[in-house]
Amino acid sequence: MSQKRHNFAAENHHVNSFCPMGQFMKTMKNTLITLLASLATVPAAWGVELPDILGDNAVLQQQTQARLWGWAKAGNYVQVTTGWDHRQYVAQAGNDGRWTLQVTTPKAGFNAYSIVYDEYDARPQADTSAVPVDTKTVDNVLIGEVWFCSGQSNMEMPLGGFWNCPVEGGNEAIAYAGRYAQSVRVATIEKTPAQEPQTRVRGGWDVASPANAPRFSAVAWFFATTLTDILQVPVGVINCSWGGSCVEGWMPKEVLLTYPDGLTPIDDTDYHAKMVMYNGMLAPLAGYTVKGFLWNQGESNVGREEEYVERFQTMAQLWRKLWNQPADALPFYTVELPPYRYGDADGTSAADFRAAQHRIARLLPHSGCVCTSDLIYPYELDQIHGAQKQPIGQRMAYMALTRDYGIQGIAAEAPELERWTLVDASPDDIAVIAGSRVETPRTNGCIARLYFTNSIEGFDRMTDIPGFEAQDTQGVWHKAIVWSSSEWQNVERQGCFLSLACPEADRICNVRYCYRNFAIGTLHTVRGLPLVPFTTEKGE
Repeated sequence: MSQKRHNFAAENHHVNSFCPMGQFMKTMKNTLITLLASLATVPAAWGVELPDILGDNAVLQQQTQARLWGWAKAGNYVQVTTGWDHRQYVAQAGNDGRWTLQVTTPKAGFNAYSIVYDEYDARPQADTSAVPVDTKTVDNVLIGEVWFCSGQSNMEMPLGGFWNCPVEGGNEAIAYAGRYAQSVRVATIEKTPAQEPQTRVRGGWDVASPANAPRFSAVAWFFATTLTDILQVPVGVINCSWGGSCVEGWMPKEVLLTYPDGLTPIDDTDYHAKMVMYNGMLAPLAGYTVKGFLWNQGESNVGREEEYVERFQTMAQLWRKLWNQPADALPFYTVELPPYRYGDADGTSAADFRAAQHRIARLLPHSGCVCTSDLIYPYELDQIHGAQKQPIGQRMAYMALTRDYGIQGIAAEAPELERWTLVDASPDDIAVIAGSRVETPRTNGCIARLYFTNSIEGFDRMTDIPGFEAQDTQGVWHKAIVWSSSEWQNVERQGCFLSLACPEADRICNVRYCYRNFAIGTLHTVRGLPLVPFTTEKGE
């Protein structure tokens, strides 16, 4: 069989070499290949083009100057007619074919509109007889609130879950997604690494439905549904995330080159490369008018918390500038790093990183960090993708609702350590909650009193509060006994505080709470917000 194939090949070669018809066929084949190659380099016929993010089902930010852009033949004009007020806006395509303009959006509502894009070879307002050379119509556009969601896998994680990584309540959320068909839209941006800034990226808007919802970012979805339920306006969320990405992946080359490590990647994977997410995914979307940013990332930067503090702030300020907003205008809300082994469950590298995240929230104007120390199960020690995504999305929504939408009555700020003092133990140091006296540990020597922000009404536990430790004069940490107290006479600060005793410590030098890589927070305010992990050893 192989010999026959060999002979056929030899015979075919002989015909092509010496037979006029064979030579003709060979020449025609080469000509066709050359023609096809040349056609591949010929630009496609010009016509008005739009990025995916401005396609059907888009959500535009209400009551603002929403930015629209696209491409047309260089020098041609694009006239945009908005369906909500029938106003017309005109822009001219530059030498690269790109055009941009801003349209005035109305108050949010559930009416769906069309936007018409007409391309002209002469300015339409100057030449009333001009006929468009091309027309595009975008349908089912809503006016509402738009948020840009980014980070790594815990933002990317869809309602349908990852392999062996479920989203708690995900199937129920998917089943009922159709309830939000007229109010929530999600744009999922395709993972696109690039070494140079791009102008286009795939990822359009999807309407909420059981068929679409399994691939929606779970955190973004629960944020959006909470927001629309409370504000009663449409909400659009753009999910531009990539699992494993470091903060440097979302920053441009010119900034990265100012750092000592420059463009050196963490390893040889795309998701650990630097600047490639910025170039391939963020740059094409920069300027799409939004209300603010949601960020869920940090796992890939654990152990480098000091540089992260500076780099994250630089990134946030850069993004705000790219979106043509003042340096501190657009809110930037982040999610606290989840409990996980991180090499050593009892280590503190991740705890140090969480403390850095909350420090950023205090330093960066109009930013905040949602505490999630309580949203993990014991069996998730080696599972970095915790299942409890709904409370994260809700807590981010509560922060936005109180800070950016002026909704009063919602508790959104988690308690943080404000100060602490040492006092002599006294039999009178007892817990008094709503008039009820609670028996507390008998202890001698000094006890610590811990005062917290956002906790005037107290906590959800009165005694047997786990997670606290005290450090002795030798630097050794011991389990501490903690109970809730109140002081109503001679008050330093009226309301509740925590008392901490540690019989094993010769003297209490420092205190900490859930300050380990994997430690499950159990203490909440009466409104259900978890105490932010802390240590006094490092001045946090």
